[in-house]
Amino acid sequence: MKIICSKDILSKAVSTVLKAIPGRTTMPILECILINAEGNKIKLTANDTELGIETTIEGTITQPGRIAIEAKIFSEIIRRLPDNDIIITTDENSNMTIECEKAVFNIAGYDGYDFQALPSFEHKSYISLSQMTLKDIIRQTIFSISENENNRLMSGELLEIKNGILRLVSLDGHRISIRRVELKDNYDDAKVIIPGKTLSEIGKILTGGVDDEVLIYFGTNHVLFSFEDTLVVSRLIDGEYFKIDNMLNNDYSTKLSVNKRDFLNCIDRSTLLVKESDKKPLIFTVEDSNLQLSMKSSIGSLCEDLEVSKEGNDIKIGFNPRFLLDALRVIDDENVDIYMMNPKAPCFIKDKEESYIYLILPVNFASV
Repeated sequence: MKIICSKDILSKAVSTVLKAIPGRTTMPILECILINAEGNKIKLTANDTELGIETTIEGTITQPGRIAIEAKIFSEIIRRLPDNDIIITTDENSNMTIECEKAVFNIAGYDGYDFQALPSFEHKSYISLSQMTLKDIIRQTIFSISENENNRLMSGELLEIKNGILRLVSLDGHRISIRRVELKDNYDDAKVIIPGKTLSEIGKILTGGVDDEVLIYFGTNHVLFSFEDTLVVSRLIDGEYFKIDNMLNNDYSTKLSVNKRDFLNCIDRSTLLVKESDKKPLIFTVEDSNLQLSMKSSIGSLCEDLEVSKEGNDIKIGFNPRFLLDALRVIDDENVDIYMMNPKAPCFIKDKEESYIYLILPVNFASV
């Protein structure tokens, strides 16, 4: 094989597929990037059997061929080469030579035919939406997936298509994040659970253009994301997702409307008094049109008042401040509405159209 391509194009492609390289594996071939030069296309592929990424780049193919090369060393070599054209050649023993200006690297690779190709599958349905929309709804839900791999369902997100509405849902046992988007066209209903790692990596790859399209194909065991010159294939999480609708209701005894930035800044200040190991609640005391936020810890205490618009009853309730911050940071509205029932029932942060809903469980606190 012999190919020539610019450093910028190759570096970007390597960075994209590198996201599918596993952190730990007993199979060296899974730590590799496959470079396949055939016809007039140069494809780079990484595949850890759960997540696979393939991207196509422009370049000159002098001699076709394929090789699997250790991803980390290859990516570091490409990153540190001069900003010029790179010449890559291989021999019959899977040895690779990388040349750029006066730099010449020789590294050993693997036979490209030993590399496991991306799975092909017959899709049952698909949808199309803009990169910006997909990037946003991932950003606005991904933070509340569970980091505990013992519960596979909580480590993924529910993607559901129903009556022309796309709904993305994540939860970790303490909170639920929901984003709803109306699709431009009519599509078949679908319901799949996508690993959080897959969505997280896709969110990093997407450029986020309004006019740039993403096609999402749903199969029995896999999902495929196609955008620009990149394909991302992921296994789905098997199982029945939690009955989210049973956890949602429109009942409330107290509704607060508050400026999001002021609210977020108050909560953020309270975290200065909380160590990572602490689980000190931030206490809301609502009386008339005043919201008092208070925090006590081994470091010190804070008490701050915030003017709000209130409907319903006064209330005193405690929350984990980090959960509130995570939700507020991804809401783009200037003002937010908070719905509460009692000190032991979850609160809801949502807009009137319910395009976003954040459910957060309260924290028990000692009465003062």
